[in-house]
Amino acid sequence: MKCLIIDAVHSAIAQELSKYMQVDTKMLPTQEELATLIPDYDVLIMRVDPAINKTILDAAKNLKVIGVCSVGLNHIDMDAAKAKGIQVFNAPGLNANAVAELTISKMLDLSRHTIPANYDVKVNKTWDKYKFVGRELRGKTLGILGFGRIGRRVGELGRAFGMTVVAYDPYLKPEDFEKEHAVGLGVDEVLKQADFVTIHVPLTPETKDLFNAKSISEMKDDAVVLNMSRGGIVNEQDMYEALKAGKIGGYASDVMENELAAGGLTEGAGFDSPLFQCDNFIVTPHLGAQTVDASRDIGAHIISKVKEALNLG
Repeated sequence: MKCLIIDAVHSAIAQELSKYMQVDTKMLPTQEELATLIPDYDVLIMRVDPAINKTILDAAKNLKVIGVCSVGLNHIDMDAAKAKGIQVFNAPGLNANAVAELTISKMLDLSRHTIPANYDVKVNKTWDKYKFVGRELRGKTLGILGFGRIGRRVGELGRAFGMTVVAYDPYLKPEDFEKEHAVGLGVDEVLKQADFVTIHVPLTPETKDLFNAKSISEMKDDAVVLNMSRGGIVNEQDMYEALKAGKIGGYASDVMENELAAGGLTEGAGFDSPLFQCDNFIVTPHLGAQTVDASRDIGAHIISKVKEALNLG
């Protein structure tokens, strides 16, 4: 048997699976490259790139298992995989704390202007604390869209800062929110009430462009939006125009709508966005799960699922 790893995952995966099969690595191939490579492999280990379409799956003559070292599966044609009898395993919940902590980190960064203040001191060589008057999280309303493992952990951390938590999740009952000391509301009400709105829903046809000119206009003028989920949930042009017009207080993201523009994630790659012109926009390169702790836990889970599926060990 042969295994192909196409993203940066915990080293334990290759170490353990190499006891049972040949393990090869090809970092972030294009869809065309992967379609050429995949016929020889029984196991594919990946994260979110490239998208696994029907063309790739049709070429995967020997593929039995896809181990996804992340939560979302919207990048895989699940119907085509099922039709071919390919088992797909993800790692739900194992990056929840890492993503939740990053969310709180960005809330604090925007609230206290830590990034421009750091730049002002280190680059401009200016020491002026009066330029950066912030606000506290205490007493603010935290709105959470998607109240699964990540959303609930964000709520727990928010409450530790003295925030009131309101949340939206169409799959939960009122008592599910109450158990987590939160109030369940519709999306519109969350947007109207919250000082900070954090996104933890998957990208689907229903959530595409959920944050657009209309929905943003219904929020408080000083509200902050945080997106640790998927690019495309926030319409970036509409968000840019709202930030420039002062219709919203800030936007913090770990994802972009076109993350792989100009070959992103490869050496020397670069891309641009009008959002980069906004001082009240901060972004990181989809590193929500990039902690040694989450990587270790996800690796152990994927190893277990692959071995169980193939009756190894």
